[in-house]
Amino acid sequence: MRIRSITCFYHPEHSRANQILPEFVRFTEKASSLFESAGYVVQTKRLATAPFPRLLNELTAKQAVAFAKEMEASACDHGFEFLSLGPALPELPDSYGLIPAMLEATEISFFSGIMANSQTGINLRAVRACAEVIHRAAPITPDGFANLRFTALGNVPAFVPFFPAAYHQGESPAFALAIECADAVVSAFQQAQTLQQSRDNLLQNLNRSAAELAQIAQSLSKEFNLEFKGFDFSPAPYPAEGCSLGSGIELLGPQQIGNLGSVAAAAFVADALDRGEWQRTGFNGLMLPVLEDATLAQRSINGTLTVKDLLLFSTVCGTGLDTVPLPGDATPEQLASILLDVAVLSVRLSKPLTARLMPIPGKQAGEPTQFDFDYFQNGKILELPAASFQGVLNGDETFMLNPRWTY
Repeated sequence: MRIRSITCFYHPEHSRANQILPEFVRFTEKASSLFESAGYVVQTKRLATAPFPRLLNELTAKQAVAFAKEMEASACDHGFEFLSLGPALPELPDSYGLIPAMLEATEISFFSGIMANSQTGINLRAVRACAEVIHRAAPITPDGFANLRFTALGNVPAFVPFFPAAYHQGESPAFALAIECADAVVSAFQQAQTLQQSRDNLLQNLNRSAAELAQIAQSLSKEFNLEFKGFDFSPAPYPAEGCSLGSGIELLGPQQIGNLGSVAAAAFVADALDRGEWQRTGFNGLMLPVLEDATLAQRSINGTLTVKDLLLFSTVCGTGLDTVPLPGDATPEQLASILLDVAVLSVRLSKPLTARLMPIPGKQAGEPTQFDFDYFQNGKILELPAASFQGVLNGDETFMLNPRWTY
């Protein structure tokens, strides 16, 4: 188990903005030292701001690019490895179209776009705008890598510590911890003979770590006057042996994730996470990034794992679709179809979901990916069984769905 990120949140227009970033430097240095002294490796330090459209005087590409480059330089100067400039907003529809240029002009900056939330419903125009961002970002690099830094948001609140979904809300600076703990799932299930033992092993491990980390986090919160938002214990994987959530799910019974029975295993893991006793922020659900998990990548090659499987897992408390390799000729209309499914699930089930889709230029379904990136395990381009809508779902409406539990 490792800390994937100490994620700091702030508003660049705060009255003390010039003092907050230097304070974050002292905070992250001491936090990293204390967490590592307690036995937890800290992988990255990340910075997330309020949504970028709120920080621009004009929604023009020129101003947006200049702003993104300035913010990225400042983040790097203060020791942050990655920066999230937050989501494009449905009430400012022109903000979505600015993202491809900002992606092209930056290297470590992440972005998102809001499609839906439980208060205002599903915005069809925003869904299509997110699809256009993905389509335009795909050819920025020959391997489609720019879309690693964009995700579409369905019902995702502020203060998620995992990127690209992270953004700040309000004025006060804060921090949260994103935990890489797929290895804890694998270890807990390997040592169990029953479902009850599997659950108990996992909860004991996560609760113990959360208590240790919380004690340090709360002391840091008081010392630096930063609000601690909590933990996201979504079992983030790493493409190395023993740190695959796909492997953890398979240990419960399905020989290969994607086979029938996989949803039951996924729901069991999600339920165990729900029982955890820690301060929560973000998802705290199943994280199944196809290209970041060695087993998932292999199952994409085997053909057992499909886009529809990933959508199905999202219904039992996954975090959505993540690092999904798709054909390079995927149209905006096809991409909008899958994004709409994610948006609807997020509102109907009253849960946060994201969609980080990666069309790979020049690649067709069934062909291998060829990334050279430490956090990726190469897999296979998945089929995208989608076509453009012909009916009223192709309009510009915003519509509401009542959460299922209200009936």
